[in-house]
Amino acid sequence: MRVSEAMTRDVTLASPDDTLQRAASMMAELDAGALPVGAHDRLVGMLSDRDIAVRAVAQGKGPQTAVREVMSEDVKYCFEDEELETVTQNMSDLQLRRLPVLNRDKRLVGIVSLGDIATTSGDALAGQALSGISQPGGEHSQSQGT
Repeated sequence: MRVSEAMTRDVTLASPDDTLQRAASMMAELDAGALPVGAHDRLVGMLSDRDIAVRAVAQGKGPQTAVREVMSEDVKYCFEDEELETVTQNMSDLQLRRLPVLNRDKRLVGIVSLGDIATTSGDALAGQALSGISQPGGEHSQSQGT
């Protein structure tokens, strides 16, 4: 199965110039924990609810702070024509619950999440990814061994 068969195609983008308040409102409206950030028809970052909490609120930045100040610029992504099993393994290895999906022209065409994987390919593949994602360590871990 290809990523294109599992991904969500209707993706809302934040702008780097949006305020955190606007981005948080978009997340609330979508019931999403992250938004891709786009500028000039290109993916330039990702903003998660955790970015807002840790990189903004915890550092005393207010709701009018620009998204560009707290977004993650090192965006991991996959291509729509990749095999879902391979991408799921990469998500596990990278400890990511969602990935933006690009076409080969590097234009954003969707997003794939563990939920998408579970509903299209079954719980086993999503469960394997979640097992890897849940391992101690990684960028957002509280364990001392990272």
